[in-house]
Amino acid sequence: GQVSELLRGVQRGSEDRKRSLRCLRRALQNKETQQKFVRLDGSVQTLIGLFTSSLADMQMEAARCLHELSHSSDAAVAEACMPVTSYLLTYLSGHSTEFTELCLYTLGNLVVESEAVRKQLLPQGIIPVLASCIQSPHEAVLEGLGYVLSQLLQAKEAPTEIIPLVLDSVLPQHMLRLVCSGLKFGTGAAVEFAWCLHYIVCSHTANVVLMSLGTVPALISLLCDIASEISQSVSEGLELLICPVLRCLGNLLAEETGCEVQIQDERLLVALFIVMQCYLQQHPFIIPECLWLLNNLTADEPFFCSALLSLDLLPALLQLLPCSQTASVLVLTVLCNIAEKGPAYCQQLHQRAALPLLLCPLALPDPEVVGQCLELLHLLFLHWPQAALDFIRQGGHQALKQHQSTPELQERVQALLDMALQPLGASAFRSSPAASSTFS
Repeated sequence: GQVSELLRGVQRGSEDRKRSLRCLRRALQNKETQQKFVRLDGSVQTLIGLFTSSLADMQMEAARCLHELSHSSDAAVAEACMPVTSYLLTYLSGHSTEFTELCLYTLGNLVVESEAVRKQLLPQGIIPVLASCIQSPHEAVLEGLGYVLSQLLQAKEAPTEIIPLVLDSVLPQHMLRLVCSGLKFGTGAAVEFAWCLHYIVCSHTANVVLMSLGTVPALISLLCDIASEISQSVSEGLELLICPVLRCLGNLLAEETGCEVQIQDERLLVALFIVMQCYLQQHPFIIPECLWLLNNLTADEPFFCSALLSLDLLPALLQLLPCSQTASVLVLTVLCNIAEKGPAYCQQLHQRAALPLLLCPLALPDPEVVGQCLELLHLLFLHWPQAALDFIRQGGHQALKQHQSTPELQERVQALLDMALQPLGASAFRSSPAASSTFS
């Protein structure tokens, strides 16, 4: 049919071969055509012949056809393209920027679809080739390279087969350099490489190496720079960089690597709150990302709990309670981290009006939010009994009682009511003995 006609046009070698290639490229945007094409005898070989020819414009058109094929989500099409991978790698070191970029995206697409392609590329030396490519001065080439690398690093076999090779190369230090220069040289490549670092961190195989490169202080200082940038101007696109940077930091700080970083830097805290304030309206997805890092910072470290209170950031934190279900849970978790540090911290939370604000999340029908609320009240009542008295005074027992019939919360609600009402000899607050007898 039409597909074999196109292939014959390309093979004929007549004057209008280039026109035939262009027609073929358009036809290959169709899924069925891609599948039919790779089944034709000698089809991919013909493209490879033109792709490796000495005529630059033919080469470019053939590269575009291969690129269209690489978009197929059918592993059979990707595998039919396997003979081209060694040429794609060879061409990364030469030619025009546009040609290199095309080769990179073709590689990246093939990597996504097929483990067989990935298995072939490793012995062909893809990692050393990418390592030499990452020193290119061209933003477009770097962005394409980041794409290939991020696809490789997400492969299921990455932790055992790919990440060790990446760590043995110069890639990590250059990735970090490019992430941290994202504000100066364009965010496209920085975003790709930030995700690459995130995938490496998540594999739990590399964090000692990343720590030794100074990844944590470098990313903290980047976050501080971003915060000062966004508070001064409109900066579309930076939210895309902030997200993986926050995740890298959060995960690195949660790691038990034996080379724990003791970060005691108030600027990080201020930067997080600036980012949350700036993006609350347009990009609310950033809020849970920031809160998750804040949770990891306050979990063990009294330094950040104290700083949060002394820098008067508590009101800004409490404002985020109604943001979303995820945000509510995380804000309450951070408050629990603070309350866990003992009486002085609970006294401060109490004095700064945290209690009245808990009545809203307590009224929600969400057991996770309510459960986290109960946890916080338990810590406050335990370390600062005055909080229990005030809570009852503000009608908190009514808020608690509405959860007495929720099976997974029953016992905790009752324990809190007992804690809160004990000091009052509080018969006045028990609506009737019958109401509490179900918990005998």
